[in-house]
Amino acid sequence: MYWYVLRVASNKEERVRETLERKIKLAGLDEELVGRVMVPVEQVKRIRSGKQRVHKRKLYPGYVFMEIEPEENGTINEKVWFLIKETSGVGDFVGTEGVPTPMRDTDVAKMLSEAERPSDEATANIKVDFAKGDVVKIREGAFENYEGNVDSIDSERGIVRVIVSIFGRNTPLDIEYWQIEKV
Repeated sequence: MYWYVLRVASNKEERVRETLERKIKLAGLDEELVGRVMVPVEQVKRIRSGKQRVHKRKLYPGYVFMEIEPEENGTINEKVWFLIKETSGVGDFVGTEGVPTPMRDTDVAKMLSEAERPSDEATANIKVDFAKGDVVKIREGAFENYEGNVDSIDSERGIVRVIVSIFGRNTPLDIEYWQIEKV
């Protein structure tokens, strides 16, 4: 079987995946023609006011991945094709000139390794989109609207050290990552 990529309506990935799995099972295509249907997600920690919450974030928003057995000539079985195309929220396959193109083995391996990481709260990552030297603006707190440079990042605690000029002196501030934004 080969992996194919479907473009789907934004924020409808899970609904499309569930619908496709249900339709495939009802049509009896679930073992010989269609394998897994996936929406790869990662666990991300968010810290707000000292409280940690873990939520799922889609790795590839707007896409659903399907494992499909192609015909001998490389096309997708007609039943499977129409079952997918008639599903609400499905746009089209990723490919060239309307012909679905299977994913390369390296891309499949990368996608599967990202999607199959352990999903407990202890191993979830805090997503900090800053790098040392970035110019940031403080959005909340006592130093709201001050600008400074990122000095260091503690991604485990979700704390960013920002160097801010206060009364002409460079002062390091430890701020939670969600309280700042890039300028």
